[in-house]
Formats: sequence, C-alpha cells, structure tokens
Amino acid sequence: MKTAALGQDSQQDSAGKNLEQKVLDLINEAELVSLTTALVAAGGENPGGTEEATVAVMKSFSLDAGLDVSAETVAPGRPNFTAVLPGGPQPGLLFLGHSDVVPAGSGWEQPPFAPYVRDGRLFGRGSTDMKGGLAAVLIALKALKDAGAELRGNAALACTVDEEDLGIGIRAYTPAALADPHFSYSGCVVAEPTDLETVIGCRGDSYIELKITGKSAHSGRPADGRNAIDSAARILDLVRADHARLQSAMDPLLGAGSWNTGLIRGGTGTSMVAAECTVSLDRRLMPDENAQVILDQLLGQINGAGIDTDGITVEAKVTMDMPGFRTPEVHPLVANSVAALADAGVDSAVTGWTAACDGGFIARDLGVPTIVMGPGGLNDQAHQVNESVKIAELVAAARAYALMCLRHGHS
Repeated sequence: MKTAALGQDSQQDSAGKNLEQKVLDLINEAELVSLTTALVAAGGENPGGTEEATVAVMKSFSLDAGLDVSAETVAPGRPNFTAVLPGGPQPGLLFLGHSDVVPAGSGWEQPPFAPYVRDGRLFGRGSTDMKGGLAAVLIALKALKDAGAELRGNAALACTVDEEDLGIGIRAYTPAALADPHFSYSGCVVAEPTDLETVIGCRGDSYIELKITGKSAHSGRPADGRNAIDSAARILDLVRADHARLQSAMDPLLGAGSWNTGLIRGGTGTSMVAAECTVSLDRRLMPDENAQVILDQLLGQINGAGIDTDGITVEAKVTMDMPGFRTPEVHPLVANSVAALADAGVDSAVTGWTAACDGGFIARDLGVPTIVMGPGGLNDQAHQVNESVKIAELVAAARAYALMCLRHGHS
C-alpha cells in the first residue's frame, strides 16, 4: 500500500510539472510586448486624463482570452476593471494594479505615449509603473486558460483608477468586494514595480492640511495683528521635532514614519501681517498607525504649545489616507512568490518598501494577506523621464504569476 501511494504521488507530481511547463511554454514574449505597448499608448495621465482607453485595451484582450470581465465606473471616464479566470471553490489569488500614470512632463527622447523597444527595454510613460505589470498578469491568465489549467480557486486581476492621486478607485473597490458574496481570495499580489523582489510590507501615506487664521494689520504695527505665518512656523517646529523622534526608532523592514512639508501658502502682502496661512503635510505611516490619531496628537501639541490662542485658530483635516501593511515572512504567499520567481529564473530577495500602494486597502479592509511583486524599477524608472522596463523582466513576471496561480492553495 505504501508503494502504491508513493507511485500515485509521483504521478501527480509529474502531471503538475508537465502542466506548469505547458503553461510556461504558452507565455509568448511578442504577445506580451504587444500588449504592454498598447497599454502604454493608451495613456491615462492623472491628473489631466482618464483611464478609459487603458481599460478598453485590457477588456478587449481579456475577452479574446476567454476571461470573465467586468467594469464599474467610479467617476466619468474612470472605470475600475476586473478580469477573472474561474477556478474551484477554494479561496483564490488576486492580482492588483492601477490603470493611471503620472503626467509625462517634458524632456523625453521620443513622445512618451509612442512606445518603442531598444536594447531589450520597452520605453514609454507607464511602461514600469505599471502597464508592464498589468500586461504580465493578463498574459499569465491567458496562458493558464489556454493550457486548460484547473485552479483550486479563482485567479483575478483587479485594476483600479486614480492610484497616483487620491485613490478613488480602490476606495470604491473594497466596499464593493466586501458586499460581494462571491469574493473569496486568500492572497493578493500587487503587480507594482519591485525589480521582481518580493515585498512583504509597505508604509502607508496620508495628507494633512492645516489652515491657520490670524488677524491682519499694518506691518509697521505688527502687535496689532496676529500673524498666521509665524504661527505656522511654530507648528512646523513641532512637526520637525516629531520627525526626528520617529527616526530614532527605525523598523528594520520599513524604516519609520516621516513628515514632509509639501506646500505652504500665506499672506497677502509684504507690508501686512498675514491673516491666513495653509500648510499641506505628507505623513508616511507605519502599518499600525492611523492618520486621524496622528492629526489629533498634533493638534494636542499645538494647543499645549499655546499656538492656537490669543487670536490664532487652527483648522485641520486628513485629505488623503492610504494604509500600510505587513505580511509575515513565513506566510505561504511569500514562499510561493519566492519559489515561483526562482523557477522563472529570478533570485528574489524578500524586502520591504518605504513607498505606499493600494495593497494596504486590500490587507486592512478585506483582510487578505498581501505582497508586492512586479517588473520594473520603482526608484530608477517609475515617474522618470524616458521611463522603461526590461522585456526580460516582463517575461519573468508573467511566468512567475502563472506559477503562483497554479500553486496557490497547495500545501
């Protein structure tokens, strides 16, 4: 009986390996480059444009590939898009991406939305962040479909709008997913550019806006007024001190929370005491931090320092909040990513990000363990002039994604 069982296991392992090879053989580099090219050419600058054309490209490809597709408009011309390869009844694997790109700006060698290939790289705005990742996921799902793979659960791509600005796409997606009785995933891979490293944690981000109001007066008698700019400067002293405090306790994976003063506006003339000043702050969040709690603490410090007294008022609000996340390094999703990349020819480090992404919403709001892994370089290519991605990384990503889908849910 033991010999028969061992023989059966060996046959199952052999069949699995044969299916994996069949799927990998169906991942076509030319088709992957063609899809990435079409997605880059579709544009989607944010702000300044919409993601509609990019979604149209994904929808057309997905329908031709035999995937189930859906779209939900969250603002005019801005649809969230989902492509699903149906599987069995077990919780599946979700891939997450975004269809918008940052504005191209000037200084490009060639038009930023006229993609081209040179020296093994595909150039164009969004090639790395993150049209290449979207294409790699769709190509992987198509290969699985063409191979007749029977997955234990669904494999899906959810592509949201507005990730590069206020995140209206992911904020619409997560409540819809919570309300969907068929939503069932036990892992999420954000296909953002990581140089094919397996990122198990990200900081979050928040924007905090302060409005300081004082009283105008002639600059020859400043004591008659209440200077809002001077009060803002005192608040920024508190912010800088808190930033220094945060840097004294660095997390080995994610670093620390941080403050940055991004915008300041105030006053109406040099010869007048400034009656108003607004300050926009960026506060990077650790996974266990809450932006509103942080703002409440800052307001308490402002009051404790006596800044919002004697004719000075301070109004404040959180205008954007993107949560961080952390997945344990021992989680099966992490091991699956590392092994799949290895079998795709990539030696993948397990690391963390100081950047933020939509994956935090999936982890926090839906309770789905999340990692980030995708083709392209965040620091050297994303948001850069002459942005590009290595074609070899696109292929490796598609191969790894396909393998992850085949192996997801296996012990």
